[in-house]
Amino acid sequence: MLRGTGHIFLTGIQITSALCSRRTNKFVRSPTNLNFNLLKRNLLTYSTDMACVTFASGAKMPMVGLGTWKSKPGDVEKAVKAALDIGYRHIDCAALYQNEKEVGAALKAKLNSTLKREDVFITSKLWNTMHAAEDVRPACQQTLNDLGLEYLDLYLMHWPIGFQKTGAIFPSNPDGTILFTDVTFMETWTAMEKLVDEGLCKHIGLSNFNSKQITEVLNNGRIKPVVLQVECHPHFNQSKLLNFCKDNDIVLTAYSPLGSPDRPWAKANDVVVLNDPTLKAIGEKYNKSPAQVALRFNVQRGVIVIPKSVTPSRIAQNKELFDFKLTEDEMKTIDTLDRGRAGRVLNPMLQIDGKMVPRDGGHQYYPFHEEF
Repeated sequence: MLRGTGHIFLTGIQITSALCSRRTNKFVRSPTNLNFNLLKRNLLTYSTDMACVTFASGAKMPMVGLGTWKSKPGDVEKAVKAALDIGYRHIDCAALYQNEKEVGAALKAKLNSTLKREDVFITSKLWNTMHAAEDVRPACQQTLNDLGLEYLDLYLMHWPIGFQKTGAIFPSNPDGTILFTDVTFMETWTAMEKLVDEGLCKHIGLSNFNSKQITEVLNNGRIKPVVLQVECHPHFNQSKLLNFCKDNDIVLTAYSPLGSPDRPWAKANDVVVLNDPTLKAIGEKYNKSPAQVALRFNVQRGVIVIPKSVTPSRIAQNKELFDFKLTEDEMKTIDTLDRGRAGRVLNPMLQIDGKMVPRDGGHQYYPFHEEF
């Protein structure tokens, strides 16, 4: 850590007193105006209250967003409207979630002369069946059409693994195993870079990649990923991957930051993050819920969180993270709750010969064989 006048420097990340306002950012559509040296370097700036992070491009990404995974049809539109009314300015979407049209309806209803498009940071993700270079742009355009937008603030490659394009979301063999492709994630990344050139998205990033795969993108890509989105919560805190991202000026976004207690495959005896007595005890000190403590832990580490909820009161609570600060000892205590790989709750599994195995474990780009 190096200290300078009015600033603190943490491994290439500068913390300043910048306000989390997005109104001054103008979207550059022409590729001739893009500074690819900046895109390659990707310096990051966090506001002092940790409410947002600013990319080298000048775009600001709020540290708390609304997740939309598992939000049922009919619920997600209401949830997005409620979130925007409460003050959320970051919505996380994906083609896989099959609810982007509803998110788009909410955006259409709420974006107006007061709440402008440039005030809201919208993320979406490229699904595995659209990894071939010729499929990337149509996939992005479909997402834009569904959301009713002209551009995305951030477009992520959802997984490094490609699936065959059969019309099914999870194309499979008769035994249930996935029909994979041998498309490389660098082929997909190169096609995603062209989306930035065309102005279809401002930034591109990765999801569910390990450090070795990210390094390959950094070494061979023309545009540097600005964000890595992975599972991250107190029971699976991804500390080594987070440090790797900080060293490379990549923002880590935590999906399922509360441990996804409503995941469909959860078992009765599973360890539940929100039931952790340590989080409860710390929460009592600040009059905060275990969920708010878990979220604050990540935000305080510089990790963006995108908790999912369709309940307005919980959506509001999930954003109330900036009126308290955990002590250094409390951060260290929460850090000890990490369970390593045993804490991972989101790893697609498949039953073969009566045994549960990772669904994608046999693919050359399966990301979770590596330590981080």
